[in-house]
Amino acid sequence: MLNKYPLWKNLLIIVVIAMAFIYAAPNLYPPDPAIQVTPAQAGAEMSESTLREVRAALDSAGIGYFGEEVKGSTALLRLEKTDDQLPAKAVIQRRVGDEFIVALNLAPTTPEWLVNLGAGPMTLGLDLSGGVHFLMEVDMEEYVKSRISNYREDFRNRLREEDIRYRRIIVEGDTVRLSFREEEKRSEARAFINRAYNNEFLITEETDVDGNSDLLLRITEQKIRDFEDYAVKQNLLTLRNRVNELGVAEPLVQRQGRNRIVVELPGVQDTAEAKKILGKQANLEFRLEAEPGASRFSTEEYPFRNNEGRTARLEKKVITTGDSVTNAISGFDENSFPQVNISLDAKGGAMMTQVTKKAVQRRMAVLFVERKPRTTYEMVDGVEQAKTVQVVEKSIISLATIQSVLGSSFRITGLEAAEASELALLLRSGALAAPMDFVEERTVGPSLGKENIEMGARSVVAGLILVLVAMLVFYRTFGLLANIALTVNLVLLVALMSIIGATLTLPGIAGIVLTVGMAVDANVLIFSRIREELRNGRSPQQAIHEGYDRAFLTIFDANLTTLIVAVILFAVGTGPVKGFAVTLSFGILTSMFTAIMVTRALTNMIYGGRRVSSLSIGGKV
Repeated sequence: MLNKYPLWKNLLIIVVIAMAFIYAAPNLYPPDPAIQVTPAQAGAEMSESTLREVRAALDSAGIGYFGEEVKGSTALLRLEKTDDQLPAKAVIQRRVGDEFIVALNLAPTTPEWLVNLGAGPMTLGLDLSGGVHFLMEVDMEEYVKSRISNYREDFRNRLREEDIRYRRIIVEGDTVRLSFREEEKRSEARAFINRAYNNEFLITEETDVDGNSDLLLRITEQKIRDFEDYAVKQNLLTLRNRVNELGVAEPLVQRQGRNRIVVELPGVQDTAEAKKILGKQANLEFRLEAEPGASRFSTEEYPFRNNEGRTARLEKKVITTGDSVTNAISGFDENSFPQVNISLDAKGGAMMTQVTKKAVQRRMAVLFVERKPRTTYEMVDGVEQAKTVQVVEKSIISLATIQSVLGSSFRITGLEAAEASELALLLRSGALAAPMDFVEERTVGPSLGKENIEMGARSVVAGLILVLVAMLVFYRTFGLLANIALTVNLVLLVALMSIIGATLTLPGIAGIVLTVGMAVDANVLIFSRIREELRNGRSPQQAIHEGYDRAFLTIFDANLTTLIVAVILFAVGTGPVKGFAVTLSFGILTSMFTAIMVTRALTNMIYGGRRVSSLSIGGKV
């Protein structure tokens, strides 16, 4: 029988449309502005006393809140107004101190029954929904100091190799002082340094109070700029790796000015975790435990991370650091204790082998080095102002006996599960080359302006209404069927993007508008073909059948070529181009389904299997 779908095909179409409406529904529920409070220490719990402090801080500032949620170690409080987020963050951070991370957030409002079905809202790009904006500043002064300090060990080794005897090497601020007993050795050292270090230093000579011949080395301004460029570029790479680990869609990580980096994260749900991971300045140092009787000048004492009161004395010499780590995976050992499996690069592995070859049965420590902010408050002209300084904390997370020579792969134990997971993430993404501070944090609105986006949305709606009216006028009943299919097409597209987590940007909306046009175009081809068959003397049932069948190849060819272009755009494009390509690709697939299958199913329901003398399709037939 002509123009009748089998029952299974009708049921399939109904199921697909029903699922589309379910998975598109979460986009009707906008998120609430919120404040998120999380302990800075991985594995720490959120206590009731801390929650009381948070509530008290908001109450004292007169900031309205509701919907308090506690999940594990994280507390989330929804605010009544977006404008209250920054004041709320300030008063809470003041009350709970640096032991907690207070971050801005957007709390989802999707109903629980939709969440249980795995439905969630579509991810919106920063130009549509806004997001979280961090401005981070590289502490160049501290970084340059550390690089200058590194020269001391380098000079020691290289001057010995050149057989240039020196008395001492001292780092004084941004200057390195090399002392020699003889002027001849000073001259040799000056010539060697100029040759080996490619004029990196401004060198002056003087005689100190003890009669030594000294060289004063001050790094050139150009070399400092080289240090700064390296630090910012390396930190950019590290931050991008960390953002990738967070799974953020369409993030922005870029340099701003000489020593600042902007990070924008659209649609991030766990902003406290994002801030914690982005700003974490942690590294590892591998050192041998000091032998009994070792000089106190060559050793240092450190506490254990999770064992208050217990300490160990370690050698000052560092075997290697976390900078040599090429991969780190957290897991559990045979006794179900957390561990981190470490892989080192060739240089780090060689150093580890060289040292441990002579240290079997000695103990090696893994020293956790972390740079933390400490906030103090002081009165300036009668106004209390916050001042944040960075402090470096070092603690031992593992001290184990070396049973055999270690190479480029080994494991670290002595951590909590959350700490092991966080440490592995940080080591995989790479350590920050230079310390960084958060100098600004805010939620940002749509980058093109709320008014512009509202005007764009109104123009899209107006265009869509005109298309719907035109289809009704020109194609009557068939136009109504096309309009229903067009609505289903948009719902399918939104549902598909929500399911796979694609990011919708303003160029993506342009892709949707183009999809609407293409979907209507396919129906126009089909309906024009039906009219032509009617003019050729076909019966209404035959005209419908031939119209859909013969138009299919034309529609398929046109959409296939467009899909190929969209895939190429996605493969080679970035940012806005990708957003356009994603919606265009999905739109082609959904419009093919609705223009061919959905409209035909509706047509079959009205005309299929019936004796009809004419079709309500408009035009002269």
